[in-house]
Amino acid sequence: MSIDLGPHAGFILAAYGVALLVLIVLIGWIALDYRAQRRRVVELESQGITRRSVQAKSPARRLA
Repeated sequence: MSIDLGPHAGFILAAYGVALLVLIVLIGWIALDYRAQRRRVVELESQGITRRSVQAKSPARRLA
């Protein structure tokens, strides 16, 4: 079974190649950024700075 891409085969394959390369770069960028953000959160928490979600778990004071 062979797919005939016609006279534009080079363009079609190049387009798929570029799209694949862009996806790989974006996935890598997201993974690296995630690791950097996690390190930053750990650094801030070690300084005593907590996330707002942690504060929300404590009993809320009600205004009368």
